[in-house]
This record gives sequence, structure tokens and C-alpha cells, in this order.
Amino acid sequence: MDDLKGGAPVRTRAHVTGIVQGVGFRPFVWRKAVGLGLAGFVRNDTAGVVLEVEGAPAAVTALLAALHTDAPPLARVDQVRSREVALTGEAGFSVQFSDSTGPRDVLVSPDAATCDACLAEVRDPVDRRFGHVFATCTHCGPRYTIVRDVPYDRQRTTMAGFPLCPSCQAEYDDPGDRRFHAQPLCCPACGPRLALLDADGQPVEGDALGGAADLLRAGGVLAVKGLGGFHLAVLAADEAAVALLRRRKHREDRPFALMVADLPGIRTLCDVDPGEEQLLVARARPILLLRRRIGAAVAPSVAPGQRALGVMLPYTALHHRLLAEVGGPLVMTSGNRSDEPIAYEDGDALQRLSGVADAWLTHDRPIRTRVDDSVVRAVRGRVVPIRRSRGYVPDPLTLPLEARRTVLGCGASLKNTFCLARGRHAFVSHHIGDLDDYSTYGSYLDGIDHLRRLFDLQPVLVAHDLHPDYPSTRYAAELPDVERVAVQHHHAHVAACLVDNGVRGPVIGVALDGSGLGEDGTLWGGEFLLADLVTATRVAHLQPVPLPGGDAATRQPWRMAASYLDAAYGADVPALEVRIRQGRRWDHVLSAAAAGLNAPLSSSAGRLFDAVAAVLGLRDAVTYEGQAAVELEQCADEGETGSYPVRVQGGPILEVPGAELVRAVVQDRLAGASVPIVAARFHNAMADVVIDVCSRLRGAHGLDVVALSGGVFQNALLLGRCLDGLQGAGFEVLTHRQVPCNDGGISLGQVAVAAARDGSAC
Repeated sequence: MDDLKGGAPVRTRAHVTGIVQGVGFRPFVWRKAVGLGLAGFVRNDTAGVVLEVEGAPAAVTALLAALHTDAPPLARVDQVRSREVALTGEAGFSVQFSDSTGPRDVLVSPDAATCDACLAEVRDPVDRRFGHVFATCTHCGPRYTIVRDVPYDRQRTTMAGFPLCPSCQAEYDDPGDRRFHAQPLCCPACGPRLALLDADGQPVEGDALGGAADLLRAGGVLAVKGLGGFHLAVLAADEAAVALLRRRKHREDRPFALMVADLPGIRTLCDVDPGEEQLLVARARPILLLRRRIGAAVAPSVAPGQRALGVMLPYTALHHRLLAEVGGPLVMTSGNRSDEPIAYEDGDALQRLSGVADAWLTHDRPIRTRVDDSVVRAVRGRVVPIRRSRGYVPDPLTLPLEARRTVLGCGASLKNTFCLARGRHAFVSHHIGDLDDYSTYGSYLDGIDHLRRLFDLQPVLVAHDLHPDYPSTRYAAELPDVERVAVQHHHAHVAACLVDNGVRGPVIGVALDGSGLGEDGTLWGGEFLLADLVTATRVAHLQPVPLPGGDAATRQPWRMAASYLDAAYGADVPALEVRIRQGRRWDHVLSAAAAGLNAPLSSSAGRLFDAVAAVLGLRDAVTYEGQAAVELEQCADEGETGSYPVRVQGGPILEVPGAELVRAVVQDRLAGASVPIVAARFHNAMADVVIDVCSRLRGAHGLDVVALSGGVFQNALLLGRCLDGLQGAGFEVLTHRQVPCNDGGISLGQVAVAAARDGSAC
């Protein structure tokens, strides 16, 4: 310390931006300053943290360096701007009240899993927070789901209605305490409070947590209020309870997520490598898709026909205590019916989950923003986001260029997110869902308004999809006094992947998904683009086929089988089981398509997967989006290396004849190949097509960077095969790392394209 004390004193004023509010940043600065013998102050403002420090030059320099190197666990320091100011000669260092004036440019932390220090108190019989399910500090707990406004102070959160008891107030006021200005701070004396309600919504006497555990052990369905909404829980090993939940929730096949008490418990159910362990224990605590172990002790109805289980660790003290009381893993699925948005308000949950839940384990802390659990998987050591929500939002992503004007990306229709951007920060919203649902659309409008006010973002540019019937496009069209930018769906996919990797392009963009309106008015979905953040040129695609019945073809894969088999064989289609099962409907559908009745042309890769799934007898109709393709992946023999040859057709724009692939599938199956072998060879052939087309485009255009995007790349088998083959061919391969490759990433791509096209961008 002596070497930090010499020299004439100086005074420096610094402004710190990033995630520096609600994460213990001010007490961190206070401790550092006091330890270095510095005078001055620190306070929040509407753009971050402001501090002035006065003392020996070396000590001031050491403190400024520590702002970057020693920041608290939840903090993210983006920038420190400092300048020397006049000495004041003050003594001591203080933490001042927040300054709420001026333009807002402050970041808000995502919700974070309960830290080990808080859990230790909850488990300690002599601690005053023993058993307290809302224990939190500046290093953990709710943030985004409770914040109403900034600066991030208690009165601007949903904790405002819980006055602090004297003991908590003392912690809150002590800069040396880890709960100094922890806005969700509470204890058993000051609330919030847990309650167990029966099926009629009436309070149940006695220990709420013990009663909830008793109900679960008896095979009941429990609604549990978490950070961002309600879950529905049953014992994961109880087949009768899981089947009951499926019937009541009207969720026939989609896998349920599991919550498991600890890593050893997860290892009994799934294979977990070190990288996956790091994802599980990270502060975000996402649902992670892991390969299930043979004989895993979970009910068959948890994830029927799936090789993987979606598992997560508990992320609140309530979850930890409930799992300890029950003594085993729980199904923990979103609190809704079918495709409705998750319930998050108490009254709404009691009404909408009536008849589904047998009881509600709830509490009186309001949730400001509904936020679902995030979902990720790992492929070849790469993180592949499936749904970005709790634990990640509202962390901003960094744009590879500056948006000089504020931009709103309205997103797609399914798996919707929206995105607001200014400067280099792009704020992608939490998962919203299907905008065709009225209540989901209401959540969309509320989310845009909340995020806009929270970060003081008034959009001037509004980017939207080409499809005029998307609710998000209609919303964009109705906004007054804005400049609109239409962004083609698959360009937005590729642009999102570019942003996700911090590059501008150009690249060979491979966008494989369900469908999106193309520039020629047809439905695209199997696309190869020469793309950067400004433009995208279609240079190859799957050969279009009719979608018999339009949207009905996405719900009934047999229709796609009919279309592809008609393209492959004409009138000579073999007597396959899928055709026999449909009887006269088969010919009626093809006749209508031939007449051009509700049968738009589409190059969709997702619908090609559907067709093969139906041909192999896996799925004639689906109960959730992408189900047929998921089941095709799950049944494929991962050890099979065979493939099917496909003749890519030349021309100004290359075409890949998907009908040839379907014909090869049929012939292989008729020759006696098993369904798992055929499914694997189809996947291998699709990867070969991607590698072949990209190699041809490299030869023609000199690009050796490939960006993979679109919902089809959620398929781990296909993605792994493409990564291996493309890298083996010398390509640099970009994949999504922070936002999903599905339509959940579209809004980010829209924002990036709009900003890049804007004349004021640099």
C-alpha cells in the first residue's frame, strides 16, 4: 500500500456504463476507495454509475483499473470515461442517493440464480433467513422481472410494497454489507410471504411448502409461482401424474422440462460433459437439452420418443427448498394450456390454470414482466440457443456497426421476439411466442412499451418482415411518424447470425427453416444467400413444390409427402402406407394443388423434413411446430455414414431437387433398409447438399465463410454433420451463440439490416 500513497493528490471523475446498477457496484467502489485511502463519492444516475475519487495518483489509477478487473459477478462494464476535476479536499468516501434526472441509458441485469452465500443462510438453522425462500443479495435474485423503471432503486421495482424491517434496513444502508442497496432485499419479517391455495383458490392452513410437497408426492399437479411466471409441476418419475398433466394441459407430445436438485442428480439421468456442466451452473440456469441415460428414472411420458431430456437446476431458494422437501426431480413446465402464454399474474393464473392445477404454491411479490425459461443445447462444443429469455434478457448484444438512430425490429409471427437498438446496443426481448394468440399479442405490445420506457428508446426506424399478414408487420404499418424498412425473412436470419458473431459479411448464408415470404412472392425456406448486413442475393435454393392446403401442410406432414411424391413419381407413386392411410384425401389434395387452389409454391427445408417423416411412417399430423422433423432426427441411427446422391442443378441460381431425395428415401425403404438407417442417410444427404452447394458458391464468388441459420439448424444431427463437413472442406463456419437460429433471432437481424442500410450508419 505504501507505494500507492505518494505524490500530490488528484481528483478524478469517472462515468461507468454497462450493467452496473442493482449488482453491488456502488458498494464495490466504496470498499475499493476506502481500502485505497481515497475520498469522494459514488452514485447511480440514469446512464450508469458516477464516481469522484480524490487522493494519491497511484491509488486513483488503481481504483480505475479495478473497475474493469474486479467488478462484482453480475456486473458488466462496457466503458469507463474519466477526467481530472478540481480538488475539493473532502474527507471520507460516501455512497450518494441516485440521480434520476437526464436521459436514460442505463442497463438492467437479467434475473440471476440464488447465490451460494444466500443458500447457505437459507439452510442454516441459526440464521435469521433460515428457510426463507426469497433470500437474495446484490449478487443474485430477480432483476428484470421486477423492475418497473430506472434508475434501479427499490421504489421502482415490485418490491416497493414491502417496507424493510430494521435488520434488513441496516443491511441495506451498510456499504460494507453484500446486501447494500440490494433492491429485492427481504427476510421472513418483512416479506414477501408464501401461501398454498387449494383448487378453489382458498388458503390452506399450515406449512405451505410442506403441503405442496405432500400434494406432489400424492400424484397431484402443483402450480408454482417462480421469477417470471407460473410453472406446473409433478413428480418426474410418476407416470400417472405426468400423463394427468398432459391431459389437463392439452399437451399431447411436446417434451416436458425437468428441474433436478443438483449436478449429481442430473448425472443419474443424463450424460453431461464439462462444457455442459458450465451451462447448467451458470447464473442464467437455462434448460439444457442433454442425452438421456439408458434407464433414467423418469416417466415415459416426460419426453416420449426423445433421446434428450431438457433439464435445469433450481434457480430460486423456493425451488431448492421444494425439491429438498419432495426428494426427487420434478417436471417443471410452463404454467399455461397448450400454446397460451405463461401465466404470471395471480388472478389470471387462478383462472387460466383452474382445472389443470390441484393447488397453487404462490406468493405476494408481483411479477412485472412475464419471462419464460431459456433453452439451450450444445453441439460440437458450441452453445446453440433454442429460446433466449430468463437469465439472458435484457443483456444487450453488441452490433458490429453503430445504429445512429433508434431502431425497432418487430420480429416474426411464431417464436416472436422484438428488438430495440441504439448505438452499438441491441436489446432483444424475452421470448414472446405466437402472435396469432390474442393474449400473446397483448404481451408483445406491453413488452415493447416497457423496454422502450426502461431504456428511453423511441424508435425512428421500424424494421419488419415482408409478409403482410404477420401481426408484427401489421403493427409496424400502424405506427405513426416512423420510417419503415422491410427485411426479407431469410436475410434477417443470416444477419442475426452475423451480429451474433460480430461480423458484417459478406458470407455464404445458409437459411433452412419452415417458411418465409421471398422477394419473388413465393414461400422460401431452403435458401443459400450471398449476404452481408445490407444486401442478400439468392444464389441457390431447394426446388419449390406446392404446399397442399397452405398452412394445413405444416400441421399435416402427409400433405407434404403427397406433394413431394407427386414431384418424384408423377402418377407412378408406389403403394406406400402413408398414401394408403389417407385414402381419397390423397388424390383430392393433389387435384386441388394441380388446379392451383391454396397450394403456394415453397422451397421450405422444414417441409422437406416433414415429407420424409411422413413417408417413413413417423408422423402424419403434428401437435406442435416442427414435431415431425424432431422425431425424424430422434429416430436416426447416429452411427450410419451412408448418404444419397443429389444432382444439384446448374444455372444462374442453383436448384436442389428435394424430390430426388424423397425418391431415394422411398427406394431405400422399399429395398428393406430400416427407418433409423434411412432417416440417418437423409440427414447425411442434406448435410452433403449444404457442403456441395457452399463449395460451388465458393468457387464462383470467392467466399469461404458460411453462416448457418434458420430453425432447421436446431437439429443437432444435421448441424453436427454440416459443421464437420464444412470445416473439413476449409470453410469458417458461423453459428448462433446468443440468439436462436429459429425465428426468435429474426428481430435482431431486422435491426442490423435496418441500421446498416440507414444513411446515418457508420
